Amino acid sequence: MSNLVIVESPHKAKTVKRYLSGDYEVVASMGHLRDLPKSKLGVDIENDFEPHYINIKDKEGLIKEIKKKAKKCDKVYLAGDPDREGEAISWHLAQILGLDMNEKNRVAFNEITASGIKAGMDNPRTIDLNLVNAQQARRILDRIVGYKLSPFLWRKIRRGLSAGRVQSVAVKMICDREKEIRAFVSQEYWSIDGKFLAKSSKKAFSAKLNTIDGKKAELKSKEEADAVLARLEGAEFVIDKVKKSVHRKSPAAPFTTSTLQQEASRRLGFQGRRTMKAAQELYEGLEINGMGATGLITYMRTDSLRISDEARAAAYKFIKEKYGDKYIPDAPKKYKTKSNAQDAHEAIRPTNPEITPDIVKASGVTSDQYKLYKLIWERFIASQMSNCLMDTVSVDIAANGCLFKATGYSVKFDGFTVLYEETKDEEDEKKNVLPAIEKGDVLKAKLIEGNQHFTQPPPRYTEATLVKAFEETGIGRPSTYVTTITTILNRSYVEREGKQLKPTALGEVTNELMSEHFDKIVDVKFTANMETSLDEIESGEAGWVKTLQDFYADFEKELSEAEVAMEGKRVKVPDEETDQVCEICGKPMVIKIGKYGKFMACSGFPECTNTKRIVQETGGNCPFCGKKVLLKKSKKGKKYYGCEDNPNCNFMTWDIPAEEKCPNCGSTLFQKGGKNGILICHKPDCGYERNLSNDG
Repeated sequence: MSNLVIVESPHKAKTVKRYLSGDYEVVASMGHLRDLPKSKLGVDIENDFEPHYINIKDKEGLIKEIKKKAKKCDKVYLAGDPDREGEAISWHLAQILGLDMNEKNRVAFNEITASGIKAGMDNPRTIDLNLVNAQQARRILDRIVGYKLSPFLWRKIRRGLSAGRVQSVAVKMICDREKEIRAFVSQEYWSIDGKFLAKSSKKAFSAKLNTIDGKKAELKSKEEADAVLARLEGAEFVIDKVKKSVHRKSPAAPFTTSTLQQEASRRLGFQGRRTMKAAQELYEGLEINGMGATGLITYMRTDSLRISDEARAAAYKFIKEKYGDKYIPDAPKKYKTKSNAQDAHEAIRPTNPEITPDIVKASGVTSDQYKLYKLIWERFIASQMSNCLMDTVSVDIAANGCLFKATGYSVKFDGFTVLYEETKDEEDEKKNVLPAIEKGDVLKAKLIEGNQHFTQPPPRYTEATLVKAFEETGIGRPSTYVTTITTILNRSYVEREGKQLKPTALGEVTNELMSEHFDKIVDVKFTANMETSLDEIESGEAGWVKTLQDFYADFEKELSEAEVAMEGKRVKVPDEETDQVCEICGKPMVIKIGKYGKFMACSGFPECTNTKRIVQETGGNCPFCGKKVLLKKSKKGKKYYGCEDNPNCNFMTWDIPAEEKCPNCGSTLFQKGGKNGILICHKPDCGYERNLSNDG
């Protein structure tokens, strides 16, 4: 008997094949094989939104090959990823291959390991049409918005623009934050800070003024601060109150897709796409020393915090052997999944705690794969460990009607912190280590000073905080976060400034138009409710056609009204002024946004058509000819470094120019592989290299 198993990627096919007998052939569909046509809407709105799917042109050869293999096999198993999209891919495959929809031929692998694959193969089921319909409804919704709205934007702003349902909301969130920042009026305030010495210690500790005559200290000017300082001059500082307690600090929950992307951004500096690429590779399987191809983590698209009993037991076994019994909690750690989560899979965790990060690193995996696995492994193991216990002390210091507060702690039992602690977007101020002090003790004031501060506007979103906002507001689902952010960046509605995301002039103009005429499309609550509707389709509580009908009735009305309101009107995207002058006609150069992003153009257009790429000097010099090295962007927006004399000089590199010069030849050195990578001299025949990890 012969069987065919169809997965989505060649890498996954290789790992799955390793665990199945010779009776199974495993092939990859390379993702979707059918989709809506690119050249037209592809949805019959008048006929219950019937989609017209076609075979993807580039996949015709692969489709023929899979059909040929399927005909030779007694049984075909559809093993797409265990989510809505994987279910839809399996459904399309069943249609292409003419399989019986009532046959139990759908298998799902939560992890690509011997036990995970056995569990999947032992429990085949029919294709879940509710899952398929939920994915189909999302695809049709996005197609309708994109294909109906985009031509409107072409006519009113600029040809080539495209609109997206979830992307439009993301752009609005970023634009709204920018408006808050611009409207923010900074307020001055002052703090009174002290450093004190106790008789029992030679090391000073810090305290802040908290109240004045029983009221919260709110000082708004230097005069007010100086008045308090004058009041404290010569005062006796006495311990008024000492409060001691034991604080229990719990570990962070294991990762969901959202929290993984956030922590990888904060801790590793990874963008979402980079995180999910490495996670996909860890899920599909890597060659591990002595084990062959092995799936290292569970499925990485999940919003659940659930952990299986088997996984918890395996974690406890490892913790006991490595750290001892006291690091195992008295009761199992259970984390509450959010109410709007799909909860289809477990949290992201290592498939086997015994495969430590050191074992993975020694197997020759990539740097990204190792770093992300280490993060996932440590987070999961820590999530199953005992709490950290801290002896905390809170002290009130009284002086002439003023009360200072100081807090401090010492670690009584490190618990999970022996392995891992979660990073925060805004770290709390570090606490003091306080000396042994008692009520009534008199302290020596080593320093009492007033410090000026100004209130700060809300920060711009980073990729991590935007993903967090998506999750909190219910916009999108784990599988859509990366795509949404990547799309708004690629379409030049948003740009990066360091780690921060800020709207472009094009993004702001488009958002204003969308907010005025398509308020539901860009409404956070409406979009979140639409996600809930898709969840209801998945659970069988709602019909996909009715959901689309309800949406389209309002959308069509908004589109018609916008066409009437904007008849004969166009919106101009303002150009960004520069201090550069056109070398052809002498008029100022401006920055415009085109199909491939920003470029420099003469403000005298159309009389003068001079344009050029925007380049940024790096301070480095070309190792070939000695001219300046510039930061450039390819047509697809990828950054690289090249000689300013291109095309006469063809030097280019992905490595970053460093301030340091080569000790051998004096040429600019280039940094490869991050802060622990290497410095390289690219000058021909030099060959100087230095490993940065050895510098410290």
